[in-house]
Amino acid sequence: MGFFKKLDEAMRYDPGNRGLLANAPANPLDRLQEALQEITGVVILTGFPVRLGLHNFTGETDGPLGAANLAYAFESIGVPVWLLTDEEAYWVVNAAVTRRGCKCRPLMLPRYEADEFIAAQLDAIHPSHVLTIERPGKARDGHYHNMRGGIIDAMFVDASSIIEAARERGITTISIGDGGNEIGMGALAETIEQYVPHGEAICAREVADIALISGVSNWWGWGVSALLSRMYGINQLPSDDMERGMLHEMVLAGSVDGCTKKPEETVDNLPMEVHLGVLSNVRSAMQEK
Repeated sequence: MGFFKKLDEAMRYDPGNRGLLANAPANPLDRLQEALQEITGVVILTGFPVRLGLHNFTGETDGPLGAANLAYAFESIGVPVWLLTDEEAYWVVNAAVTRRGCKCRPLMLPRYEADEFIAAQLDAIHPSHVLTIERPGKARDGHYHNMRGGIIDAMFVDASSIIEAARERGITTISIGDGGNEIGMGALAETIEQYVPHGEAICAREVADIALISGVSNWWGWGVSALLSRMYGINQLPSDDMERGMLHEMVLAGSVDGCTKKPEETVDNLPMEVHLGVLSNVRSAMQEK
């Protein structure tokens, strides 16, 4: 079947049947591989909020797991990593990268003047790439939306400017999502607006250079790791026990499933066995030519 085709097939498993994957083009793995060959430093932004009460929010389990695997993979080939998130997801992201054995620790986005903070960080560290994974994107109406179309602006820090700030500095942008309301998914606007429920309202307006989609955003942590593993001849994929351990530590740190809003060791209301089945398929894809 071939590595690219089998990896894309693994990423496109769609247990949630949201409408995006069934109608979107294949993930641009050739362009992604080319971009990864040029990476010298990467900023990773993640953290999608979940409301637990009137003024109580936390980070969901989708996003930090993938970010931790991405950070580990990049660090293992000597690429510096800077992680960005906000207060709501800070300890969840920290738990994931700590358990994964990453050197980096998250930087907390300020509640106010986040645009200035992001620009200053990019100017100070000069990354070659910015990668966003499961981070809300701003829609055409200027608001952030959940999958039901509800406005969630007050739940987290406004950081959508990172795509334009990166573009102004010649930094390559890669965005990962699974529903169309994530930063960078404007690259797939036509598909999102036509086939995803509430698509016209929720579709993110930011356009990443490379937009990657999967049934669950976390899975691209494995997808990128698989690409880097083949490029550098080292296995960067986590073990099943490592994946379980990261999720366990995240829940202890306060994370909840974004669909059920419960502190349980699931992601998008899918048990770990489903996710590990996808990881097994990624391992199988790596055996292809």
